[in-house]
Amino acid sequence: MEPHRSPEHTPDGHFVVVKGRKWRATDPAIPEETAARLRRHLMSARRAVRAATSAADANAEAAARARVNRAKIALGERGTPWWDQTADERRRRWEQGLAHLDEEARS
Repeated sequence: MEPHRSPEHTPDGHFVVVKGRKWRATDPAIPEETAARLRRHLMSARRAVRAATSAADANAEAAARARVNRAKIALGERGTPWWDQTADERRRRWEQGLAHLDEEARS
């Protein structure tokens, strides 16, 4: 097994390259603690998608996929590109996304 390596980034830093495919990079302005919390929400939502698809529960799957999307947007990996947003717009995006995901997790 190959040891974990950070993915290659494009020269502009906007994308990571994994197995020859480009994916939008996480917004580098997100504080590490916040980014870690968002990644935990993302992974939890992905596990929920898997469980829902295994159980053939379409409603749970839709809800879990919405949580995945919300986390990806908060991380800057979907939605308006983070490099096209002002610093205030970027901060608002991840703060609001995290608040919403935290609230959902408490429900």
